[in-house]
Amino acid sequence: MHDLGDPVNQTFRVDLRGIVDLLSHHLYTSPQVYARELLQNAVDAITALHQDGAAEPRTPRIEISSGEANGDGSLTIGDNGIGLSETQVHELLATIGRSSKRDDLGFARHEFMGQFGIGLLSCFMVSDAIEVTTRRAGEPTVLWRGRADGSYTVEPAPADAQREETGTTVTLRPRPGCEHLLTRRAVTGLVTHYGARLPHPVTVDGEPVTGGPAPWDRPDGEGAAERRARLEAYCEEVFGFAPFDVVDVATAEAGLRGVAFVLPMPANPAVPAAHRVYLKQMLLSEGAERLLPEWAFFVRCVVDTAELRPTASREALYEDSLLEATRDALGDQLRGWLVRLSVQDPARLRAFLRVHHLGVKALALHDDDMLRLVADFWPMETNVGPLTLAEFTDRYGLLRFTPLLDEFRQLAPVAAAQGLAVVNAGYVYDAELIDRFATVERQLEVEQLRAADLTTHLQRLETADELALAPFLAVADRVLARLGCDLLVRSFEPSGLPSLYLLDDDTAFQLDLRGTRDQVDDTWSAILGSFQAAAEPRPRLVLNHRNPLARQVLSLDDPDLQATCLEGLYVQALLLGHHPLRPADTAALNQSFLGLIGRAVSGAAQ
Repeated sequence: MHDLGDPVNQTFRVDLRGIVDLLSHHLYTSPQVYARELLQNAVDAITALHQDGAAEPRTPRIEISSGEANGDGSLTIGDNGIGLSETQVHELLATIGRSSKRDDLGFARHEFMGQFGIGLLSCFMVSDAIEVTTRRAGEPTVLWRGRADGSYTVEPAPADAQREETGTTVTLRPRPGCEHLLTRRAVTGLVTHYGARLPHPVTVDGEPVTGGPAPWDRPDGEGAAERRARLEAYCEEVFGFAPFDVVDVATAEAGLRGVAFVLPMPANPAVPAAHRVYLKQMLLSEGAERLLPEWAFFVRCVVDTAELRPTASREALYEDSLLEATRDALGDQLRGWLVRLSVQDPARLRAFLRVHHLGVKALALHDDDMLRLVADFWPMETNVGPLTLAEFTDRYGLLRFTPLLDEFRQLAPVAAAQGLAVVNAGYVYDAELIDRFATVERQLEVEQLRAADLTTHLQRLETADELALAPFLAVADRVLARLGCDLLVRSFEPSGLPSLYLLDDDTAFQLDLRGTRDQVDDTWSAILGSFQAAAEPRPRLVLNHRNPLARQVLSLDDPDLQATCLEGLYVQALLLGHHPLRPADTAALNQSFLGLIGRAVSGAAQ
């Protein structure tokens, strides 16, 4: 036993069973990825052979035999790639996590799929033992046997396993419970899923599983209409919808080519868009996220890339500067498609905006071209009918808007009757877009109309009318004070509207604050009191002097009947403005309704 003070170099002991458990439960999402990793190794071996100047040219092939074809439940996958020597077998198959030797052997360059040296370990998720028979040019055939307990052997291959040409054959014997993953049906499905777009011929039990043009291909002789029909059929098969449009995308820096399919129905912007991504024509992920900017949630892509980096599990893209640059480049291409659509087919652009205006408006917040597109083509709600911002400003000059939906609902008919055109900016992004539109179009006049501001546009009464109503207004003020509301009398259109309830967001905040203070303890009440305004604002009930009913209520001699009628007008104005009813408001509704019925019944009885 040595002195604890003396440092001694030690090596980590690796429990391969623990590594396999880690892979199966934490790195890979499913043991089915073994098929992808075996295909990846075969493709890399073929790629290495074709880049070896000393190798004889040959037609590449990858041949897979399922458990039924082999007769013993085992699976074999063979390639005619570059193969391995005995030394390379030790370095590549029996060393985990060392990348330097892979660099020396030429398997870590960007032309190859494998980068992590752990792909073969995924086979231990379906098999307790792996056999690799391999031969490199000028070397004897080598047999490597690896076991899940971490042991392995390397020996010359027996006579019946000798290979005449270079290449590798991997044999898996199923572990208990995994037999179904090596059957013909399962293997064909997995290989087709991952490798159907590979450039090399792949067969399962003699049946080809590759072939046909990939979505990103442009076969010679295929016309534009024929290609469009093929891509639409592919989109329906893979994504489950007939696309609104098909947009080709490509970025040279990422070696990326592909197609973007525009959704024909609204998409939830809170749900990340999932794209189908291939790496060197091998399926990497069906649910890759963050390939496009967040605003492009109305698009689903299928792309092939040669340069973007996969994560260690090879089931997602690694977030780095290249992916960020690719995301920006693809966003620019989608933006360019929208601009072209606005020039070439405005009617189709309007149809697109009716479905996906949220994404375009989100982009318009920081993109001038998209801002002009929205201003020219997206009709916004106004109190004089749907109009684009460009149409509204051309017609009225002043861009008057209200930023809250409830405010617009209560102000729209009254403002229209006064000749005031108002845009409803209460929907998502609309207020921000108007602010930015005003910043870009510096000559444009913009005015925000709030509930409290509307009273300045309503006509005051003549002096004689005000004096005549003064005694009645004093009684009315006391009635409405119990409901926390101030009274105004103005003359405005439409004359059929007897009353109007005006509540801006500042006043609403103060009312909510006061209500909350009444429900919490003294400590929180003191904290909330610091936000309370010195002079507490109150909402206003505006009675319309042009309305005959409102004038009759104000001139009633019976104080009780006047109070009942005022409460009724107050609650009606709340309901017309889509305001929530407080307990006091509900009580006023019941009291006024029942009181008026009682008056009517007693009058009829007399």
